[in-house]
Amino acid sequence: MLACYNTTMQLIPAVDLLGDFAVRLDRGDYDRVIFRHPLNDFIERIVATGPPMIHVVDLDGARSGLARLDLVGRCIALAGSIPVQVSGGLRSVESATRALDAGAERVIIGSAAWATPDALGLFADALGDRLLVALDTRDARISVQGWLADGGLGIADALSRCVDAGVTRVHVTAIDRDGTMRGPDLALYALACTSGLAVVAAGGVRDDADVAALAEVGCEAAIMGVGYLARLGLTTTDYD
Repeated sequence: MLACYNTTMQLIPAVDLLGDFAVRLDRGDYDRVIFRHPLNDFIERIVATGPPMIHVVDLDGARSGLARLDLVGRCIALAGSIPVQVSGGLRSVESATRALDAGAERVIIGSAAWATPDALGLFADALGDRLLVALDTRDARISVQGWLADGGLGIADALSRCVDAGVTRVHVTAIDRDGTMRGPDLALYALACTSGLAVVAAGGVRDDADVAALAEVGCEAAIMGVGYLARLGLTTTDYD
């Protein structure tokens, strides 16, 4: 297991859910599934590596706006004592609270954070440090609705709004790096870290060297998807 580079830097494996399977997509494209594996076995393999946390994304929920909390609860049960952060389809404080009640350690809010002028503040007030705001970024702009639509604001503006609303932690994804094994967009994460917010980085993270580079620019944690498969004895050619 990867050692932390500082007191907060963590490597967190990703579990993306599509249907009842664990999957990986190429740059968030639902038509380009590059990995599919039975969910129970996938999470059991992850648990065996002893990660500090597991990152669960309900891709169907992200696209539809309806979180599948029964499936999320199944993931949390499989994770056992390992904490889980959850995202995908959480569109209200109530649904986020239900995810926490189901056993999630933290929840990630994306589309709903920008739905109304006061939404971001409502989530921050209700969820405190158990909230991460998803800044899913393509060409320096925020994407929403499962990365299928433009959110109407740029990354710098989104970071500023998070600070003003009292958000403490953001989950920043470089969409065009996600699932590509091209390495992280260090300039994007360095920008995010200048905000003073705790930054969890995702997209293109391949190995320990990438995690170390993210630690150097100030990130708190790195999410690894495709890059983690080798640690599990799997590859993108596995379609069990």
